[in-house]
Amino acid sequence: MYKILIIDDHPLVIDGVRTMLHDVQTITIIGACKTASEALVFLEQEIPDIVLLDISLPDMDGLQLCGEIRNLYKDCKILGLTSTNEAGIIIHFMQKGGNGYLLKNMEREELLEAIDTVLDGKIYLSKAANQKVLENFHSLQNGVSSVPVITRREKEIMQLLSDGLTGPQIAEKLYLSHHTVETHRKNLFKKFNANNLQMLLKIGREYKLLS
Repeated sequence: MYKILIIDDHPLVIDGVRTMLHDVQTITIIGACKTASEALVFLEQEIPDIVLLDISLPDMDGLQLCGEIRNLYKDCKILGLTSTNEAGIIIHFMQKGGNGYLLKNMEREELLEAIDTVLDGKIYLSKAANQKVLENFHSLQNGVSSVPVITRREKEIMQLLSDGLTGPQIAEKLYLSHHTVETHRKNLFKKFNANNLQMLLKIGREYKLLS
């Protein structure tokens, strides 16, 4: 029996995966965590064979969590499960130790295929994700794009900062804690090597990440 842990803050996604897998006799879902911190605590108690990991989590960059899980649990397979289909994100996820990448609009057959593939020790990319990587083949030949890889949530927060909102205003608008917003801000400063907000937004505009 293969054990699966779902890490996703959207109940509909969790319920959807449970429904897809409920009659598969070789698989059992041992838990579902909505935050990275909750997942790390869970993993201390029980290690699954496969983690289905959302890239956008409320308290930590899913890419960072992927790396932490890989460092702590070498044999655990990590499948990205996200709505983000960007070559830079996909590549970065695999570099962090991911074993595969799925989009949330997948069919049941594709999910089962992905699970079987990674359990066999192979890499699985959804057709859409694979196409996106192929489209960026020339960029891959020269290494990962120089544009910093940011999550959907980080991009959303950077846009709101550009719109003039303060940290507390962003927290209220996105239903996040002030601490979570500040964590995302710090991650953005680090990724863009920016010393202040003005520099961060200037670089963001140069990379055409802001409207």
